[in-house]
Amino acid sequence: MNFNKTKFMKSASNISESPEDIGAEVAFVGRSNSGKSSAINVITNQKNLARISKTPGRTQLINFFEIEEKKRLVDLPGYGYAKTSKKQQKEWGFMISEYVKYRHTLRGIILIIDIRRGIMELDHAFLNFYLPLNKPLHILLTKSDKLKKQACRKSFDSVRSIVDSVASVQLFSSLKKSGTEEAKAKILELLKS
Repeated sequence: MNFNKTKFMKSASNISESPEDIGAEVAFVGRSNSGKSSAINVITNQKNLARISKTPGRTQLINFFEIEEKKRLVDLPGYGYAKTSKKQQKEWGFMISEYVKYRHTLRGIILIIDIRRGIMELDHAFLNFYLPLNKPLHILLTKSDKLKKQACRKSFDSVRSIVDSVASVQLFSSLKKSGTEEAKAKILELLKS
């Protein structure tokens, strides 16, 4: 599977507008400004596949990217951006939960967490909602280039102790492109499951 050939497929404002529910999908979710779009771009080796903005909360739709026929990456709206209305945040939350609960093609979630922040309240809320669904979860601790090795290790161990046996965790840096191969391998494993 060649991630470099990934192309934008479509955006959906609700689950009914999604592509036909056949094949396999891996979805990216995380707080606004955690580095979700950057991670997708680095993994696919494309600069502007997922739109990056200086303004957090730009991903407001479910964006589908096709790697090859019936194999997709999905960029879900970021959660927890304070400058959007409560109504808008609630709509995004509903959109994410509908997709995660009812999308048959979903093979697993890549949860993006800024290593400097660790697991925050909204990440805990997502985990509490997602884990009972018994679907695979892989955590990318992004922006690992922003911390010294010892601080990285401490944050990694902290997250690992929280998710323990229910998720795999790795360090990732979009800037240095470190952790890319490990992330790709995990996504391939999920898409083939």
